[in-house]
Amino acid sequence: MNFARQRLLKSAGLGSLSLGATSVLLSTPSGQAKERLPIYSHPDQEIVLQEVPSELERQIGVVRRQVTATYRDGYKQVQGLVDRWIGMETAVENRLKSLMSPDESLTPSVLYIGVATLTGSILTRSRSLPLRLTVPPLLLALSSSHFLPKTTSNVTSYFGSLEDKYLPSLAEKHNIAKAHSEMTWERAKEMIERARNNFEGGVVGGVGKVQEVTGLKLGEVWKLGGKEREASVKGLEEKAIEASKDVNGKVVEITKAVEEKVQAQVVQAARAIEKKIEEAGPDTATNAERKEQVKRLV
Repeated sequence: MNFARQRLLKSAGLGSLSLGATSVLLSTPSGQAKERLPIYSHPDQEIVLQEVPSELERQIGVVRRQVTATYRDGYKQVQGLVDRWIGMETAVENRLKSLMSPDESLTPSVLYIGVATLTGSILTRSRSLPLRLTVPPLLLALSSSHFLPKTTSNVTSYFGSLEDKYLPSLAEKHNIAKAHSEMTWERAKEMIERARNNFEGGVVGGVGKVQEVTGLKLGEVWKLGGKEREASVKGLEEKAIEASKDVNGKVVEITKAVEEKVQAQVVQAARAIEKKIEEAGPDTATNAERKEQVKRLV
């Protein structure tokens, strides 16, 4: 009895299982029943890790970028200053080369100019303040114009152009003062030339009077005609230049010799005149006046 009941239950369970399977098969769609699984396994999905910095790291990055930017700006400014300094050095060097004359040597001339300037300061160290302030620059200008005339002229022209460009009113006043000084200098030269001509004319006239009184030709002995004396001196100088390489020394020696000879001849002529005056007669007053005239001429 029990055995039969168990068999019925088993058969009933199998039937319910078969019915459930058939219901599941019937409930699945036809497309999924046809889908097949792939042979190879599916590829792994790409995993992206995003780094999220902390607040401290973010602050450090901000500070580092600021410091880097400040360093770059400072470097650019320093480099700009260096470039400007190099440009200024190049400009100054080019300007100095343009001002210096290639025909003039700076080695001894600058030394002479410095010695002259220091000499002025030494000579005026116990003098008044205006002299101490004016004499050294004056000696500097005079010595530079003497030893380096072309370079000094170039420097003067350059400063004049700067004055005309940046200080036109001062340049105008400077030009007016320069014109007045040139006029004064020309007048002084004319006065000196007139005084010299008057002196030479007086001497020539005195010699002429002596020649009329005594009959001696002092003009030929002393050669006060001016042109004849200059011609003789020039002839001697030309002979000295042709005869020797040391032109300046020889010319000075020859000029001194000529002057000594002329003075000796004048003294001899004066002595001869005095002798003739003494031999002329007993008029002592006239003889004394003539002797005085001869002494003045000598």
